[in-house]
Amino acid sequence: MARRQRRSVIGRAALTLLTTFCTLAGAALAVAAPAGAAQRGTGIAPGVAYEEFDIAAARGPAHAHVLTVDLRDPRVRLDLLHPGAVAARATISRQATAQGAVAGVNGDFFNISEAQHPGVQATGASVGPAIAGGRALKAAVPNGQRFGPALPPGTGTEDVFGVGVDRRARLDGLRLVGSVRTPEGRIPLGGFNQYALPVGSVGAFTAVWGSASRVRATCGTDTDRSAPCSTDTHEVTIRDGRVVSSSDTPGSGPIAPGTTVLVGREAGAQQLRKFFAGEPVKVRHRLVAAASRIPYRFALGGYPVLAGGRPLPGLDDRTSAVRTAVGIADGGRRLVLLALDGARAYRTGLTIAEVASLMRTLGSVDAFSLDGGGSSTLVVREPGAPAVSVRNHPSDGVERPVPNGIGIFSTG
Repeated sequence: MARRQRRSVIGRAALTLLTTFCTLAGAALAVAAPAGAAQRGTGIAPGVAYEEFDIAAARGPAHAHVLTVDLRDPRVRLDLLHPGAVAARATISRQATAQGAVAGVNGDFFNISEAQHPGVQATGASVGPAIAGGRALKAAVPNGQRFGPALPPGTGTEDVFGVGVDRRARLDGLRLVGSVRTPEGRIPLGGFNQYALPVGSVGAFTAVWGSASRVRATCGTDTDRSAPCSTDTHEVTIRDGRVVSSSDTPGSGPIAPGTTVLVGREAGAQQLRKFFAGEPVKVRHRLVAAASRIPYRFALGGYPVLAGGRPLPGLDDRTSAVRTAVGIADGGRRLVLLALDGARAYRTGLTIAEVASLMRTLGSVDAFSLDGGGSSTLVVREPGAPAVSVRNHPSDGVERPVPNGIGIFSTG
């Protein structure tokens, strides 16, 4: 990991010194950077710049690392960083280097632990929907099954930040629509490559899920992720459009290309028990956007904190932490990616209310919170370097493996 040399904002010729004061929910936030200042930082690639600066937050100093991306430059694009499977984790520096990104930040919250379910391993899969290269990888778990801080009122696990095929960034929601069809009828699909299925539903798992056990998908309830695992489960394997095997216990191990594994719990399990070997089965699934009719090339989960230039009502203004966020400006053509520093001197971080205020100060009209704490990571690849380097100090002392992130790619 490359260690940055701490630079005083006061001594930087590259940054015009201004102090912007933003007041939100009674907390004053002093930011030693004007709106758009990060655009005048270090050029990483055409349309991509990096800057860092200090913040005098309510509970102590914080240090921001910021990437700005100009999507009007045809040489720049965004896509999902991921380790090749939904139920897998790798450091952002490893993911970005492997995929050839010039920069990036960590992404969605994820299934990080399973202490409440003895004998069940955490899958590492992310909470929300995910799209990479225009291909849907997974859908969202029920709201009560998410990991991470409490959601702001009116938000949920289906919320996403994404970039459409029109190269414009948006905040949206992605809902799973799918079905399992047999000669006897149709069963609604309740899940797609996700670590938690709704109670009474049937979920589909494909090769992109990975090799993690599918037992976790039948644990908890729609409102309580710590609730016991279901005792009424069933699994059916579909290959080349026909049932080839079934079991009362969800399995594990890689799923072969062209194969779909259906997992049912409670009422869903009872429906799957009616399937028989050789029966023709057709599984269909897609993610439907709540707001945009433009297909997404890339999307990932988190939750909104700023919409239309206004902070969402009910944002937490008490709990400070190291954070990662992404902001949208200029009608979706300019992006601001933020990761706070986790070094001991800055570890108090910001509240979510302060994050919303900061993103607005940096010019964002909409903003989206991503996973924070030990997950917060921002990486940059210097021109000519073979790999990216980590620019912030992760609060764990080392990089945390995570399921996905936002990757910035450049042909320049």
